[in-house]
Amino acid sequence: MDQFVLLMLVLLGALVTVPVGERLGLPSPVLMTLLGIVLAVLPFVPNVDIPPGIVLPLLLPPLLYAAVRRTSWRQFAANWQPIFLLAVALVFVTTAAVAATAHVLVPGLPLAAAVALGALVAPPDPVAATAVAGRLGLPRRMVSVLEGEGLFNDVTAIVLYHVAIAAVVTGSFSWPGALAEFVLSAVVAVLVGLALGWLGGRLMALLGDAMLQVGLSLLVPFASYALADALRGSGVLAVLTTAFYLSDRMADADDVFGRLAGATFWQVVDTLVTGVAFGLIGLELHAVFGTVHGRLVPLLGWSAAVVGVVLLVRLLWLLPAAWLARRAAREDTEIPLSWRETMVMWWAGMRGVATVALALAIPLRLDNGAPCPERAVIVFIAFAVVLATLVVQGLTLPWIVTRLGVKADLAAERELEKALAVRAGNAARRRLREIYEAEDLPDDVVEVLSGRIVDLGLRISPEVADEERREAFEQRAKRVRLVRRVQREMLSAARQAILDARRDPNADPVVVSRVLRELDTRSLR
Repeated sequence: MDQFVLLMLVLLGALVTVPVGERLGLPSPVLMTLLGIVLAVLPFVPNVDIPPGIVLPLLLPPLLYAAVRRTSWRQFAANWQPIFLLAVALVFVTTAAVAATAHVLVPGLPLAAAVALGALVAPPDPVAATAVAGRLGLPRRMVSVLEGEGLFNDVTAIVLYHVAIAAVVTGSFSWPGALAEFVLSAVVAVLVGLALGWLGGRLMALLGDAMLQVGLSLLVPFASYALADALRGSGVLAVLTTAFYLSDRMADADDVFGRLAGATFWQVVDTLVTGVAFGLIGLELHAVFGTVHGRLVPLLGWSAAVVGVVLLVRLLWLLPAAWLARRAAREDTEIPLSWRETMVMWWAGMRGVATVALALAIPLRLDNGAPCPERAVIVFIAFAVVLATLVVQGLTLPWIVTRLGVKADLAAERELEKALAVRAGNAARRRLREIYEAEDLPDDVVEVLSGRIVDLGLRISPEVADEERREAFEQRAKRVRLVRRVQREMLSAARQAILDARRDPNADPVVVSRVLRELDTRSLR
């Protein structure tokens, strides 16, 4: 088996583990990690040969961009306090605690190398957290904080990691220099992200076609990451800035086809890249164990100690931080409201892609040509933390959520749906009134359109109307479903006839494709 066949197997696994995970009630990233572990121990499966330096630039941009598409900047701005406590402050605290522990336990491990270890195991993985939380029916306020932590903690951790690695490689360290680098990295990233976001928005408007716009949306996050990294900025923060800018500015209410095409495309990209990322974690396990060289027992002890520190620090930080955030925040701030939700937040702090990529990116040698001190130990401990948190916590989190009874507030969601239905209906009525006054529409047309506005609101939330109207709407909906079913079969027969025309040697395939696209668009409507 060669590398290409292995990649195809991993991509296939990324698709298959989604329905399997839904049936088993387990997150697909955890199943992909287990699949990678199984593949790694098979004798005919080759070791993964991917340069460590391209793992982060290859995997993080699309994963971060896809994650931002599912949320909004205003949601993060409204919850900056808990996100800051988790994504920035907790990363610093975890880095310091792990560095102190590793420096004391591991003989010959320099302090700077211990700090690098702390930085790379500090950030919970955004993909794992949101993939797991999103399938468990957790309250939206919890998912918001988990998403915010996962998206922004990599910025802090990666900057700390680079500072520590530079100190290891060069043998020198300066706190003022490190702080200046941190600030410079953030400023450069935000400027690059805004510039690429503005340029990407202009190019999308210029391209016009939905297919070309979706293709450009795939290139933009990679360009933002690469440019920021080349200018010594944070590539992660640059991608987040670009993604938030585009999602906030590129909202065309009439671009229905582009929105649906983009959502489908990014769901596919997110699924495949997530599968590759977590499959890579399992596949790299074989190579990591090959670096042990008879030190398995002490390495397991050191790894267990670091895992314990990572878990304990998160718990001890979350309990008072959640209390402080609740005291200081507004009433509508989305933060955990009970100790049960705080416990779920604690157990959802799984490590993943960023930890593995940073561990593999540790240089083999110092500037003076000497081997990097205890590189194999750092990589082994990093993988142990990932496996312990991702597999153990990922497999047990659904059980913990069920036992603690943490669920989404369905009543609040229904109330929000009702409010949105009223808002949409009012907007449609205002526009109908404007057109009626400007164009003098016939009264019977206004009456029909007014009824459709009511149906629109009922379709969003049946609770906006009384029982009699709901029953009348249900009767109309049954007739509409009948008409749509027959119409779908009619359109299906029409599409099949056009597809059969492809076999006709006298039929122009360009014309056939154009007619088929028109039928597909009509079917979509």
